[in-house]
Amino acid sequence: MENSPFRKGTLNYLIRSLAAVFIQGTKKNRAAFLIGLAVTILLTVLMFLKLSPLESLEEKLYDYRFKIRGAVKQPDNIVIAAIDEKSIERLGRWPWDRDKIAALVKRLTEAGAELIVFDVIFSEREKNDILLGEAIRNAGNVILPVVFDFEREAKISENELLVGAAFSSVTNPEMFNKYNPIMSKGTLIPVPELIKEAMTIGHINMFPDGDGTLRWESLVIEHGGYLYPSITLQAAAVYLGIPPEKVVLKATEGIHVGKRYIPTDRWGRALINYYGSNQTFKYIPISDIIEGKIGSNILEGKIVLIGASAIGIYDLRVTPFSPAMPGVEKHASVIASILENKFIKTVPFFVNLLVLILSGILLSFLIPRYKALGASAAAGLSLLFILAAGYVLFAQKGLWLNITYASLNTIIIFISVTAYSYAVEEKRAKKMKAMFSSYVTERVVNELIKNPEMAKLGGARREITVLFSDVRGFTSFSEKHSPEEVVTILNEYLGEMTDIVFKWEGTLDKFIGDAILAFWNAPMPQENHAELAVKCALNMVTRLKELQAKWEAEGKPSLDCGIGVNTGEVIVGNIGAEGKKMDYTVIGDHVNLGSRVESLTRKYNVHILMTEFTLHKIKDSIEIGSLWRAEVTGLEKVVVKGKEQPVSIYEVKGLEQGAESRFTEVTEDKV
Repeated sequence: MENSPFRKGTLNYLIRSLAAVFIQGTKKNRAAFLIGLAVTILLTVLMFLKLSPLESLEEKLYDYRFKIRGAVKQPDNIVIAAIDEKSIERLGRWPWDRDKIAALVKRLTEAGAELIVFDVIFSEREKNDILLGEAIRNAGNVILPVVFDFEREAKISENELLVGAAFSSVTNPEMFNKYNPIMSKGTLIPVPELIKEAMTIGHINMFPDGDGTLRWESLVIEHGGYLYPSITLQAAAVYLGIPPEKVVLKATEGIHVGKRYIPTDRWGRALINYYGSNQTFKYIPISDIIEGKIGSNILEGKIVLIGASAIGIYDLRVTPFSPAMPGVEKHASVIASILENKFIKTVPFFVNLLVLILSGILLSFLIPRYKALGASAAAGLSLLFILAAGYVLFAQKGLWLNITYASLNTIIIFISVTAYSYAVEEKRAKKMKAMFSSYVTERVVNELIKNPEMAKLGGARREITVLFSDVRGFTSFSEKHSPEEVVTILNEYLGEMTDIVFKWEGTLDKFIGDAILAFWNAPMPQENHAELAVKCALNMVTRLKELQAKWEAEGKPSLDCGIGVNTGEVIVGNIGAEGKKMDYTVIGDHVNLGSRVESLTRKYNVHILMTEFTLHKIKDSIEIGSLWRAEVTGLEKVVVKGKEQPVSIYEVKGLEQGAESRFTEVTEDKV
C-alpha cells in the first residue's frame, strides 16, 4: 500500500493544490491559508500537550455518542439480582443477616444459575458466616469481590487468600516492566470463611475520570507481584470456560481471553461499552428470588449478578448514559461486551493527528476561495463530516475518534479566516471608496465594493468611450475677470457638468484646468457606453445654454465649451507612483484622439464632435430612435496628429421637442 498508485496520486494532487495556493493564489488567499495553517499547528501542539479542558470536552462528546446511539440489545444470559427498595421493604434494612444471603445462594443454585457473582464485600465477620460459606461451597460457582487499597499495606495472610485467582501470563515482559498496570498496596477482602469457599475472586475497583464519569474498566491490577482480574473479566472467563493460564496480558495493548482479544490502554484499562441506561438488563428483586416468586427456568444457565440498586445504599455511578447507574449494571455491560466480543477502542494517536492536519489544510485551502455563504457552507460541512465520522465509527465500528481538536480547528479557522477576510474587505472597501468616490457615483462605488473584480485596478485593455470637454477662450476670459469671478463661474460650471457625467453613469477621470475628461465602460462594464457618452454630451450642451442665460440675467460673464467624443481600445487602471499618488485613469491613442477631436470644435464652430468609431457604436440607436432628438451630421475626414489614416468626424446636436433623430454621412472624398 505504501507505494500504491492511489496513494501517490493523492499525495501529488495535494502537493500540486498547495503549490497552486502560493503560485496562483491571491495575496489574500495565501495569507488566509497561512492563518489556517498556523491554527492547525497550534491545535496539533495542544493535542500533544493533552490539556485537561480539551480532554474533558472530548470526553463529553464521547458521552454524547452513547446517548445518540441509544441502548443496544443486551444478551439474555445476564440477570441482576437486585438489592432494591422492594427487597429492603420485605427483608429488612440493609445489610441483611448472612442467613438471608445463604438462602439467596441456595435459591439461585436450585434455579440453575450458571454463575453467581457478588458485588457485595462481606469483610466483617458475622454469626452466620459458616452457614453462608456452606451455601457458597455447595453452589461451587460463586465469585466474590475484593477491593484493592492504594494506601494501606496488605497482610501476608490476605495475599495468600488471593493468589489462586491471579494470572501471570504476559506476552511482552519488556513492555510490562516499562508500563506496569495499576499497582495496589493493600486489600479489602471477604472474611476467610467465605473467600476460601468461593470458586474465585475478582476486584471491583472503579476509577472515574476527572469529571466523575466512569468510562474505563480496570481489567487488571497488580498486587504483590501478581496480576488480578476485575470481577467482570473473571466472570466472563469462567462462564466461557477459559482457564487462568489462557488469560494473557499484552502490556499496553490488550488482554487475550482465549481467542477473544480485549483492547486496553497502557494501564490495563478497557473502555466500557455501556449497553444502555438503568434497567437495560433484566432486574429481579432478591425478595422475589428468596420467596420463590420467579419462574422455574428464568435463571437457568444465567450469570446472576448480585448488587444494590436501591438509592439509599449509595452504590450509584455516573456514566455516559446516566448520572446514577447502579455499579452492578456497569458490571453487566462489561461482562456482556466480553461475551459478545463488542469492545470500544481508541483509534491510534496518529490517526487523530492526521484527521486534524488534513481537515485543517483542506479547510484553509477552501474557505478563502469562497464568499461568506460559501465559506460558511464549507466550514459547516467540514464540521458536520467530522462529527458524523466520529459517531459512525463509534456506533458501527466501536472506535473512539477524537473529534474535539479537528472540530475546534474547523471552528477557529473559519472564525480567524473570516475575521481576516472581513478586515481585508473593509480595508479594500475603504480604499475603493476613497479611490472612486470622486470619479463615479455612490451607487457605482457600492457596486464595485461588492464586485471588485470589475475594476481590475492592476490595468487592463478595454474598449472605452472618452469625452473631452474644454472651455473655449478660457485664457482671455481669465485675463479679463478677477480671480474670484473666474473661480466662482468655473466652479459652478464644473459642478454642473460633473453632475451630468454622474447622471449618465460616467467615470470622471480628472479636471485638467478648465477641461473635463470622463469615460465610460470602466470600472464597471457598460454595454451601451458610447450611447451614454453622447447623451451626456448633449445634456452638457443643453445645461450650458441654461447656465449662459442665467449668467447673463445675473450680469455675470459667460462661458462656452467644446466636447469631443471617441471610442476605442485603451489601457485603463490605477496609474501613478505606488504609495504616493495613484489615479484611476485611461491612456492610449484613442484617448489622445478624443482630445484632438475636441480641439476641432473651434474650427468647425460646433459644440460636439464625435469620431466614426463612436458612430459605429451608436448608429443603430440613431436609426431606431433610442438616441432621442439628436442630429448627427458627417463633416469630413480629418488627419489628426499621431494618425496616418484620416478619421471621419461628425457633429452631434440636440433637436427640439418632438423632432426625430437625423443622420448624414460624411462625403467620401471630403478630407
